[in-house]
Amino acid sequence: MGSIQYISNENNQITGVIVPIDLWRELQGEKETAYLLENTAMRERLLAARQRKEGISLEDACEKFGI
Repeated sequence: MGSIQYISNENNQITGVIVPIDLWRELQGEKETAYLLENTAMRERLLAARQRKEGISLEDACEKFGI
């Protein structure tokens, strides 16, 4: 993974950051998961789905929907 780059202003105060895309996607995923887990009903659905044993693979689902 690449390094994080900091952006600073003329006073040398950090005003921004550039992060590798893989890290950005990971952070976005964690943010979305945290948002979904805030809702009690959604949390129960996610936990139930996680424990389910049946289902189809992503590849099969994509093929089924023509993606």
